[in-house]
Amino acid sequence: MPAKKAVRRPRRPAARVRKARSRIERTWKDTRAALSSAEATVGKRVKALVKRSGVDTRQARETLTTWRHRLDRERKKALKQVEGRLAVLQTRARKERRALTRTVDDAVQRTLAALNIPSRQEIHELSRRVEELSHRIERFRRR
Repeated sequence: MPAKKAVRRPRRPAARVRKARSRIERTWKDTRAALSSAEATVGKRVKALVKRSGVDTRQARETLTTWRHRLDRERKKALKQVEGRLAVLQTRARKERRALTRTVDDAVQRTLAALNIPSRQEIHELSRRVEELSHRIERFRRR
């Protein structure tokens, strides 16, 4: 009797993982919106300052360009930091998931042993031995 292959279904992320992911995405979206808003506010204030002080528009444009480049650099730096922290969190989540899986597997094995229920591996091993013994008996009958 051939052993059935275990069919593995793709796992869905746990509810906690989905919630954390959506929280991180929401935070990232809010952060981007805040940075864009800050950039727009700075632009408006600079324009108002230019009007009040009578600064040359070419000079103001250069200043705005410089600030925009600084903001872009800071944005990229913040993005790298967030990505680094997210990578650390993902690594930790993977490790914790593996540890939790091992703990659950051990608990299931102990429960099966306590209830005297054979595991799938034990059933496969016994099936293999029965097949082997059946083949030996067939050989003896043929002789």
